[in-house]
Amino acid sequence: MARGIKREEITSSDSKLPSSSPKRAKGSKDEDEEVKFIGAPVPDNEARSKWPHRYQSQRETISISTTLSDGSIEQKVLFQARCHFTKAMVDGFVFDLFDDAYIQASEGEPDYIGKIVEMFETVKRENYIHMRWFYRAKDTVIKDQDYLIDKKRVFYSDVKDDNLLTCIKSKIKIIQLPPSMDIAAKEKALQSCDFYVDMSYTFPHAFTSLFSDIETPSLTKNIPERRNLDGAKSKEDRQQQKLTLLDLYSGCGAMSSGLSIGALLGGENVVTRWAVDFNSHACESLKSNHPHTEVRNEDAEDYFVLLKEWENLCKKFNVLRSKEVDFEPCGTDSDDSEIIDELEVPSEEYEVEKLIAICYGDPNNLKKRGLHFKVRWKGYGRADDTWEPIDGLSNCEEKIKEFVARSHKARLLPLPGDVDFLCGGPPCQGISGFNRFRDACDPLVDKKNRQLVVYMNIVEFLKPRYVLMENVTDILKFAKGLLANYAIGRLVSMNYQARLGIMAAGAYGVPQCRMRFFLWGAGPTETLPQFPLPTHEVMKKGVVINEYKENIVGNGSGQIELQKAVLLGDAISDLPEVTNHADQDELPYGRKHDTTFQKFIRLNSHDIFGYTNSKNIDPHKCLYDHRPLQLSEDDYERVCCIPKVKGANFRDMPGVIVGPNKVAKLDPSVERLLCKSGKPLVPDYALSFEHGKSTKPFGRLGMDDIVATVVTRAEPHNQVILHLSQDRVLSVRENARLQGFPDCYKLYGSIKDRYTQVGNAVSFSVSIPLGYCLAKAIKGESNATPLSLPFKFPDCLGLLKSARQELEESIS
Repeated sequence: MARGIKREEITSSDSKLPSSSPKRAKGSKDEDEEVKFIGAPVPDNEARSKWPHRYQSQRETISISTTLSDGSIEQKVLFQARCHFTKAMVDGFVFDLFDDAYIQASEGEPDYIGKIVEMFETVKRENYIHMRWFYRAKDTVIKDQDYLIDKKRVFYSDVKDDNLLTCIKSKIKIIQLPPSMDIAAKEKALQSCDFYVDMSYTFPHAFTSLFSDIETPSLTKNIPERRNLDGAKSKEDRQQQKLTLLDLYSGCGAMSSGLSIGALLGGENVVTRWAVDFNSHACESLKSNHPHTEVRNEDAEDYFVLLKEWENLCKKFNVLRSKEVDFEPCGTDSDDSEIIDELEVPSEEYEVEKLIAICYGDPNNLKKRGLHFKVRWKGYGRADDTWEPIDGLSNCEEKIKEFVARSHKARLLPLPGDVDFLCGGPPCQGISGFNRFRDACDPLVDKKNRQLVVYMNIVEFLKPRYVLMENVTDILKFAKGLLANYAIGRLVSMNYQARLGIMAAGAYGVPQCRMRFFLWGAGPTETLPQFPLPTHEVMKKGVVINEYKENIVGNGSGQIELQKAVLLGDAISDLPEVTNHADQDELPYGRKHDTTFQKFIRLNSHDIFGYTNSKNIDPHKCLYDHRPLQLSEDDYERVCCIPKVKGANFRDMPGVIVGPNKVAKLDPSVERLLCKSGKPLVPDYALSFEHGKSTKPFGRLGMDDIVATVVTRAEPHNQVILHLSQDRVLSVRENARLQGFPDCYKLYGSIKDRYTQVGNAVSFSVSIPLGYCLAKAIKGESNATPLSLPFKFPDCLGLLKSARQELEESIS
């Protein structure tokens, strides 16, 4: 039956509607003989008990104030009832309370899907229903990436509103499926329904498994309880187990390091077992600071293929084992320390002594990719090891089996089910605002963005219990947020719960703004981790489109008591003076700390990580990486001309004037000054940058500043990066402190490489609170809102020693 159109007000919802939420259904006020309530009304006492909000006044509507999830207050119109019913007749069909139904939408739009949760007659004797909506994937943050989701799958929401009874179009059948269900049983169940539901979708943008009562007992049948760490394991057993972490696109390891620290502060032992990165210097840094981690320097796509090949080898040689087996030390054995066999081998004959490593790729640069083993040849030493394709080792089946068995026992590579927690930040160069050549038409085709697909493929293969992905906030606005929609869609398609958030590093205790996108994933029977509330005041520099404003953690939480922002001087004022030409990797501090921040950031590796790196001899006396990028002679001359006051920049150089329109230009009455090289002292690029209105080129920072963001390049040509009182850019260590790196964290590679590692890292001030939230989720502590932290950065570093002791005592 065709029905008229009329929008109605929302009457009960505890969160703001996303822009993609179902619109209020539309209907006619003219009652039809075929559209009516049937049967006796619900007894008055029972109705008033179940729906007291409908019986507050004899007026048609009342206005109520509702507190939303962001703390703001919203006024809503609430229809008042004369009586309630449990049955209705629409077009000859009977509808019961809690039935699911299609609701008439605007012409050309798909019908809305909802559950009837109230049937009532208003005080003006109009027949209304109160609907609770189901979302299609397209209606959620997944948007146009809904092709990833089964068309029969819908998501339960907490969005409700009133509609005329005439809005009902037809009855449908929606079944709830358990979070984990085998494929055959699922396919059979889907034959007898229109849609199925297994998750809720709540604003702002979270998908969670259905574990609570959602309106009717029939929807909560056969829902398994959230399991402990390993099913029926006791709390004591759980405390003794180490949770394994794989850090993909690990960089120098700041994200996984901070997550492990935060988890320890939350009472859980999360250990970075594996790490993978394409940058060899970043891998060297990670391995040096975390000697017990299996670090692989390779492309993530090759690593993905290797994991699949490794599983096949383990199956072939029948060495698969239970996850309960304890870890052996990393590595395959003491092969690199063995003495060369003295047995003489004929010069033209080679015998495989053993295999010592495995990779997938083209290690010999022969443009032929495949599975390779590193071979130790009998009678030869480490320098003569070679990479050989598996096809060339057809006569070495026993050697391959021996290697697989040995490496499998040592867990050289993870198998599906081995990884408890997978974290990583797929490279973002393809979407970053610093990339002028990014492809907005088809961003997933760009190889720089394909790593996002690879990341999700590895998640799908390994099936970790928890996932955390990090990226720049541009992922939410570039190409209309397609890449973020894809990431969330992939997780949900794999039956992971998901929650996205945006965190500003400075809001957690470092002197930089730096906003980043984070995406939590959790298995269907796990507790989905929350985000941590801010601890410090900070200016949020960075643009986030309005649709995702609510995802900025702490946004609108004015009631939170915050500490004053950490300033640049709080972090670096104790560091010794160095010049532009400094070339020492290790220096004495030369003085005591000035601030609490400096006190805790100076803690040694044993106090922070629980072990001492042999290369880190005495962090109390030795400062690492306090070296600046050495500027060219021309740039050094320019820097020396900048006054040593906060905010000074190229505009303060001789021969520059600033007009009333704030545009800088050369003074025509003064001869243009030159550097010793003959190049202009005031470079043209500084005058033309941002049409001459920028104050960034060769800008000096103040000790009471908060840096916008730590970037990977340290050139002063278009950013404020000069030290206040020294003629140089901020050093690697100073940048590291802005990112919350403890001073004991030593970096490797060229100076440019080290700046890149620091700039690409996730701030410790952010990764530590996220690790704490992970620990709470592991313990099964569920929160509907972000968590308040019981510590602040970097003071929390001082709590690690006692936290570690407490964990060890609980194990013993």
